[in-house]
Amino acid sequence: MTTRRTRPAPRPPEGTPPRAELARQARAVLADAVRIAHWAAGTPGPGTAAPLAAHALERAATALELSPAQVRAGWDRARLAGLVELHGDTARPGWRLRAWDRDDSAVLRGWVALFDAWSLVHAAPEGIEAGAVAEAVEAVPQVLSLLQLSAGPVTVPALLDLLGQRVAELHEERCEVPLGPGRTAPAAPAASAAPAGTAADRAAPAGPARSADLNALLLDWALEGLAAVGALTLGTGHATLTPLGNWAVWVKLEQICVAAQSPAGNIEQSAADMLLGCARLTPGPARDEYRAWLAARTVGSAVAELLAVARGEDALLRGLAFEALRVVGAPAEPEVRAVLAEPSLRPYALLWLAEYEGNDPDDAQDVLSREEATWLWVDTAAAVADHGETGLLVRHLDSAVQGTVPALLDEVRAVGHPRTVQVLVALAAAHPDPALAKAVRRAAFQVHTGGA
Repeated sequence: MTTRRTRPAPRPPEGTPPRAELARQARAVLADAVRIAHWAAGTPGPGTAAPLAAHALERAATALELSPAQVRAGWDRARLAGLVELHGDTARPGWRLRAWDRDDSAVLRGWVALFDAWSLVHAAPEGIEAGAVAEAVEAVPQVLSLLQLSAGPVTVPALLDLLGQRVAELHEERCEVPLGPGRTAPAAPAASAAPAGTAADRAAPAGPARSADLNALLLDWALEGLAAVGALTLGTGHATLTPLGNWAVWVKLEQICVAAQSPAGNIEQSAADMLLGCARLTPGPARDEYRAWLAARTVGSAVAELLAVARGEDALLRGLAFEALRVVGAPAEPEVRAVLAEPSLRPYALLWLAEYEGNDPDDAQDVLSREEATWLWVDTAAAVADHGETGLLVRHLDSAVQGTVPALLDEVRAVGHPRTVQVLVALAAAHPDPALAKAVRRAAFQVHTGGA
């Protein structure tokens, strides 16, 4: 057991509205999305992708008395906020929609998911390369931090200066050093010369002034996108965080503070090393460590790294990876759903999705078939055999769905888990009952030799 000093629950900045008021504001931002989600959940075949299929778009606009553009925007927001889920050609209500009117936490989590996806809500300007857009998205947290710390309006020039500094830092981190004093660019061939103002000149690499213009364009896009999700308001030459935006930025800054307090330095570790470092923590401290590690990474890269670890041979890390994915929540849902086709991950993914959709964790096992439950039993036993105590492996017998050891052994032999032999050998060595141990050893031998 690892002990750690507990940190008192932080209080939001003075003047932050109560959670009930923040949730009311979030409901107002997502009002059209909620209406469209209810309509889609009750309508067969509304479409499988955003935007809605043309016929569904027209039906929704008529039924809800909204313009097609409003329906399209609301549909996108409903999906990004986890209000609706697509299963083939059918849209079903997400767990957040079911809890929308009674659970303020679900509402705020849904709005934060939309806030995190602001760059998807508001399309980037055309004609700008993806790398420049990605840099702007990566620099926006610093812009938001300045807005939050200023506790009031911040001028656009100040935000533009900060954005430019952050982009320059990103270039420096990638060793993209711009030309400066003492550095000269290679002379261009004579054939490439062109009069100033021609198409060739406009296509030339950007200089400092051109970079400032590009940053200004990207800052305008970012501010408009954040305003579109209700995170800030725009005035003449300045921007101000809304109470919702101020609270969301504060929450994310607190996550960074938690990350800085990671006692074992897990924030800097790979996913596998971080999970191993958390293996002997109790659930609460382990979740704090997961949050710390996640706060230092983009959601997409963190989820990809956790799933890569889950695909490995260590069954303990597989289970812990999905525990960490529970902390990620809604942003991990598409990736978790995508691994349902992988036999080694399917039981974990089914349980994750069941809990994500609001099922009680104690009842989530009901979503597994008998074969899937048996496969998970073997996988968990492998984790215990590799990392746990022998007594725990013996007690693990009680969690099998079969009810009797002979039935368990029959189904374990049939399920085809790659660690079946090692698990049975370890169980036979650990069990105090000689007769049962003998039966388990016989089963291990039969699996090993391919006998019946």
